Amino acid sequence: MEIRLNIDGLAKAYPGRPVFSDISATVESGHRLVITGPNGSGKSTLVRVLCAFIRPTKGKATLEIGERKLTGLEMRPHIGLVSPDLVLYDELSALENLTFFAGVAGYHFTENELYAKLVDVGLDGRGADLVGSYSSGMKQRLKYCLALLRDPELLLLDEPTANLDDKGKEIVDKIIRTHKGVIVIATNEKTELEYGDQIIRLGQ
Repeated sequence: MEIRLNIDGLAKAYPGRPVFSDISATVESGHRLVITGPNGSGKSTLVRVLCAFIRPTKGKATLEIGERKLTGLEMRPHIGLVSPDLVLYDELSALENLTFFAGVAGYHFTENELYAKLVDVGLDGRGADLVGSYSSGMKQRLKYCLALLRDPELLLLDEPTANLDDKGKEIVDKIIRTHKGVIVIATNEKTELEYGDQIIRLGQ
C-alpha cells in the first residue's frame, strides 16, 4: 500500500517568537526526510506538530495511506515516535511498559510476541527488569520497541541515536534502512544527514 506524507506550508510561532515558517515537503514510502539545524531551531517542535502534540500556526500535514487522507489526530494511530518527550514508567518492567502502551492504543500482544520484539532491539533477557534500573541507552532502545510495536506507516525519530552505544546505533541504522513506511528524522548529527532523501535545514 502506498504511503505519502504531505507537509504543506507548516509554520509555528509563539507570541513574539517565530519558530519556523513555510515548511513543505512530500515523502513517500521507503523514503526519509531529515530535519536539521542548531539547538533551538525548531526541530523538536516540528516533530511535535507532525504527531499532533501541538497545533501549527499555519499550514497542515497530511498522511495518505492508500485512498485515505488523514490529518491531525487522525494520523496519531499510524505514527511511531522516538523522542526525548516520550516518558517511560520506571516503576514498571519493560514488558509491562509495552503491554500498557499497546493496551492504551487498543492493541494486544502475547508475552512471547513482546519478548521477541525486545530481542529485536537488543534487550533480550531484560524484559522483566524495572525500567528504572535501565541505563539511558537501554531506555532509548525500549522507545524503539514501543515505536515499532505495530509497524507504523510514519516513523518520527527525534534525536534517533541519543545515548546509544555502537551496538545500539547499529540497531537503529538497520531500522532506518529497512522500514518500509515514511521516516522523518530530526537531528543535528552530521553523520545522520546521509539518511535523508530530502533535507530541511532550520534556523538559517
